[in-house]
Amino acid sequence: MLKVSILSFSYLYNGIPADDSGNGGGFVFDCRFIENPGRYEEFRNLTGLDYKVSEFLNNQQSMQDFLNNVYSIIDAAIKNYTQRGFSNLMVSFGCTGGQHRSVYSAQKLSDYIAEKYPHIKTALNHCNLKV
Repeated sequence: MLKVSILSFSYLYNGIPADDSGNGGGFVFDCRFIENPGRYEEFRNLTGLDYKVSEFLNNQQSMQDFLNNVYSIIDAAIKNYTQRGFSNLMVSFGCTGGQHRSVYSAQKLSDYIAEKYPHIKTALNHCNLKV
């Protein structure tokens, strides 16, 4: 059975997470091109899991386009990996501080997979989340 590991991380603090499955790291998506809520005082101490930040990012067309592209790539990978009997897929999202955009994106992908593929196990890890 396929397990999808989904991670958010900071390029600034720890860099791209290591792949402990031995498969070479999977997909790494860079969220830094999307407007950073962390640059606004009202969001600075919040995370991508907080309602206000989620609403801010929900309203960014660039974020929605990005996620739709990610979903398409991951749909193809899940189909392929399942057909080939693979057991691990790793998907990482990075942003500057690992608090807002990458956390939001990782959570959205986790929710998407849970809804579309209820038989697939996911593991979500926010590597740099300060809560």
